[in-house]
Amino acid sequence: MKFKKLTPQDYKKLKPFFENQRYELCEYSLPTQIAWSIESFRAQWLIKEETLVIGTEYTKYKNYRHLILPVSPTSSHTPSELYELAKSLGYDKYWFVPESYIKKYGKREIHRFFSISEQKGFKDYIYRSEDLAYLEGNKYSKKRNLIKQFQRNYFEKRNVEIQEINNNNSGDCIDFLEEWCKVRRCDDIDEEELACEKLASINTLINIEKFDSQGILLRIDGKVSAFGVVAHLTSDMAILQHEKAFENVKGLYQYFDNECIKRLCGGYTYVNKESDMNVPGLKKSKRSYHPERYVNSFELKVKIK
Repeated sequence: MKFKKLTPQDYKKLKPFFENQRYELCEYSLPTQIAWSIESFRAQWLIKEETLVIGTEYTKYKNYRHLILPVSPTSSHTPSELYELAKSLGYDKYWFVPESYIKKYGKREIHRFFSISEQKGFKDYIYRSEDLAYLEGNKYSKKRNLIKQFQRNYFEKRNVEIQEINNNNSGDCIDFLEEWCKVRRCDDIDEEELACEKLASINTLINIEKFDSQGILLRIDGKVSAFGVVAHLTSDMAILQHEKAFENVKGLYQYFDNECIKRLCGGYTYVNKESDMNVPGLKKSKRSYHPERYVNSFELKVKIK
């Protein structure tokens, strides 16, 4: 068995493996896996017995190389099968193992083959789409006030326009992203995560129609000032892959987030807004939208027998 580099051209071939995908962590979105297959994190894949196996190699942090749980439209793998698969492929760990897998097979059974540790910065935030669309109740009063301020200050005085993202205007979003990154200093040496996120966002924007993802952009006086992209995760859950807005425009983020949910997530009960990576500001922002629950992520490390 030989791994192949994961590229946008593989999307159509690999999409059927995700038809009945049940894991609620964002890493089990095919568009996400492809978008994040960049120079620093080289994702690769192979098919074994009608199951898709994805592994990631790291150029800088060699000990981070890992597999995610195999993806199959018909079956899941037992801990024993995971163990044999990892050994046969030369990997010593699985990352992004959702808590649902741990509960299904039980810690006692899993401990026969793996040590288990929680990945603290990688728990995903899950929200009810309806909550974020309507923002009802006192807990969302600040959000509603900021939205009203944006509407009052910009809809009445400026030209505000929302468009679907497609191949014709995705380049405008990339231009916005470059400007957004200058403010956030994405390309600084100590901002490696932001630099990687920038590349993943560009991959998504370039391939948005190929990925079956949906996105919107917001223009103020013709200039893109925010964009967001949503993809399918499970039968009742969407994933908000990318969402960026200029921070110096008061109320813009709150207004735009609300529009993303209403326009792009209407067919889903839940929205996954990914993890906070233990970044304090991001953690505060995600919690301010009152998630219904979290999906914890675990590492399974192969025990030497």
